[in-house]
Amino acid sequence: MSPSLASARACLSSVFGFDSFRPGQEEIIAPILAGEDVLAIMPTGAGKSLCYQLPAIIGDGLTVVVSPLIALMRDQVAQLTNYGVAAAAMNSANDSDESRRVFDLIRRRELKLLYLAPERLARPDTVDFLRRSGANRLAIDEAHCVSQWGHDFRPEYLALGEFRRGLGQVQTIAFTATADAATRADIAERLFDTTPRIFIGGFDRPNLMLAMQAKDSPRRQLLGFLKDRKGDSGIIYCSSRAGCEDLAQGLNDAGHRALVYHAGLDKKVRENNQDTFLREDGIIMVATVAFGMGIDKPDVRFVAHADLPKSIEAYYQEIGRAGRDGLAAETLTLYGLGDVRLRRQQIEDSQASDEQKRVERQKLNALLALCEAPRCRRQTLLSYFGETTQPCGHCDLCITGVLLRDGTVDAQKALSAIWRTGQRFGTEHLVNVLIGQDNDAVLRFGHDQLPTFGVGKEHSRDQWRALFRQFYAGGLISQDLSEHGGWRLTEAGGEVLRGRARIDVRTETLKAKGKSAKREKALPPVLRNDIDHDLLAALKKLRRELATDQGIPAYAVFPDRTLIELAAEQPASLAEMRGIHGIGEAKLDRYGALFLEVLLS
Repeated sequence: MSPSLASARACLSSVFGFDSFRPGQEEIIAPILAGEDVLAIMPTGAGKSLCYQLPAIIGDGLTVVVSPLIALMRDQVAQLTNYGVAAAAMNSANDSDESRRVFDLIRRRELKLLYLAPERLARPDTVDFLRRSGANRLAIDEAHCVSQWGHDFRPEYLALGEFRRGLGQVQTIAFTATADAATRADIAERLFDTTPRIFIGGFDRPNLMLAMQAKDSPRRQLLGFLKDRKGDSGIIYCSSRAGCEDLAQGLNDAGHRALVYHAGLDKKVRENNQDTFLREDGIIMVATVAFGMGIDKPDVRFVAHADLPKSIEAYYQEIGRAGRDGLAAETLTLYGLGDVRLRRQQIEDSQASDEQKRVERQKLNALLALCEAPRCRRQTLLSYFGETTQPCGHCDLCITGVLLRDGTVDAQKALSAIWRTGQRFGTEHLVNVLIGQDNDAVLRFGHDQLPTFGVGKEHSRDQWRALFRQFYAGGLISQDLSEHGGWRLTEAGGEVLRGRARIDVRTETLKAKGKSAKREKALPPVLRNDIDHDLLAALKKLRRELATDQGIPAYAVFPDRTLIELAAEQPASLAEMRGIHGIGEAKLDRYGALFLEVLLS
């Protein structure tokens, strides 16, 4: 008989110390408990891990979790062990004694969750051993890695379908934070024999303040952003190794504590820097995108990009590493003409197929549309994932605004060109039509005979490109990456074309130099103001000491949210501590008396 949702709720409280599920979790856990295959798209910080951990804890058999990073496996296992859950990892970091211990636990069928790297799955002996040991569920984290359309495709993930069949058609559940329609379809085809239950959670992260600035003086802009954030943990992404080294030195010279992470570092240095970031408070990690996937540190208070990210999916994934605890966090992305030129050159110089290059160009254009958005930043971001929302009120554009002009006539010209050419052409062809460029393609299709041919000569080619990005950001046109990338009118675009609505556009977009917008602090650093900060510091000190003694991340003892609630509520007994978020029975037994002593001192 399958475990019930009632038993899942009881486990949620007794093991994890949570009084309720986060939005979307219960709807996903229910079919998993019923034995169904599931593909779930959930934003970073929405609690994906709990969706496969909880059914594994209350159910029979072994759940095999495929995870791309050893560091993530280690931290997940540390947290689960602290919750009193039988979990282990099998990877190249294990010494012989640890490997023997894990194998013994599996043979005795005492393990609930086993974390594996995808590379390990290629070994036939692994598949055979796990099948004979009662593995009955396969959970795949970062499932977008299996898809050619995903932003972080990994060839080793292609073996997962064969591995699943080798286990004997076990229940399969897959999770990722970023997957558009094309990526979702690809994941479903590669990982499942039949169509799984698909859940698409909301992509909104309302606790994240979104901000973007055109580059002026990047070092000065970043130092200004960090001015009020000393003591906070954060990540700054750079596009190059040299950029990481240079920026980290500049931050340390300015009094911050910054470490570096990139693939060119000695492996031990890289691992030590990552461990320090995970275990200690107030560290800024200056890194290339080699850092971050699977990083489960909940109290990252900011993520900044010193250079333009690769795509909206990559941007969303990277900023999603901030504020995983649900508390307020901030983001800043700097972008410049040099970034755009470099990214375009990387696409053209890559060994990718023509089709993949086309997709990458379109993804870059979508990201630039977000940078140049004339409206609420959050609205533009969510529209990329097919969601709508009201202006958020706390992104940079909502707070400071931008200079706008009426762009309705320009939009009508562009929309008319899209409509009259059959809604199947991309930006470059449409711009040629608008500026009256009679090249081979325009002549071949007879588009030089259209009423819209040459009606947009008042703007340059680059200006029209920027306008198309703004029309996209404004929701007037849409693009399907799995097709040929032709622009189509949306319902809102039709209203503008027919003169029933207007559209404002920015008077300036991407320039080589320009004044950066004044940044205002949008959200408070914590959800509670009624706390004793000296007491909170003492609780953090104890947490750091316990984590150091055990060799685990500080948040694996208690996350910031738990310490904040302890400092605010100041429970006077172990019984009163039971109501604090994140304190389950195992952690109460292990740490309760120690923290109570600090609270009562």
